[in-house]
Amino acid sequence: MSQQFDKTICVAMTGASGIQYALRLIECLVQANCEVYVLMSKPARIVMGMDTDLNVPSRTAQVQSQFSESYGAREGQLKAFGQEEWTAPVASGSGAPDAMVICPCTTGTLASVAAGTCNSLLERAADVVIKEGRKLIVMPREMPFSLIHLENMTRLARAGVIIMPPNPAFYNLPETVDDLVDFVVARVLDQLDVKQALMPRWGIEEE
Repeated sequence: MSQQFDKTICVAMTGASGIQYALRLIECLVQANCEVYVLMSKPARIVMGMDTDLNVPSRTAQVQSQFSESYGAREGQLKAFGQEEWTAPVASGSGAPDAMVICPCTTGTLASVAAGTCNSLLERAADVVIKEGRKLIVMPREMPFSLIHLENMTRLARAGVIIMPPNPAFYNLPETVDDLVDFVVARVLDQLDVKQALMPRWGIEEE
């Protein structure tokens, strides 16, 4: 991690609906002075094109440039890596981020991480975070969950992984889809110990 940033967080996107959570999370992490590594599977690019009106770049360098410009990242603050870039820092324990979030997480990715297959940079990065004792948050986006899905979650939970399905609450009386997204992202930021002002904590008066 560069000394100019507070934390290094890896955000990995897979091919499940709910990419809005990841995009908002990346934006908030940049605003919170975190160094952000972005991993995006090929199915995630397809889903982004379906779930949003964004023009999804086909090349990793273009993703890095587009995200950096969109979220106002400083030079070197946001880095994107392709799924075959085995020289990326996240592929090694010596370059492990402080934390990693797989958002959204397909049940296929869930199974691969639980099995430790490491067939892509995303899977390897998750494996590294687990073995190095760093925080891994997995956000499975599926319903209903089968017994197979639940057993994979249980296996990961036993390894210290935080299982965090993106389930928004309604006690804050959301008025827009963005409000629902912000609720989930706020809870993720809390887990990452990154200061956020998106949503107050229950029963706590924020300064």
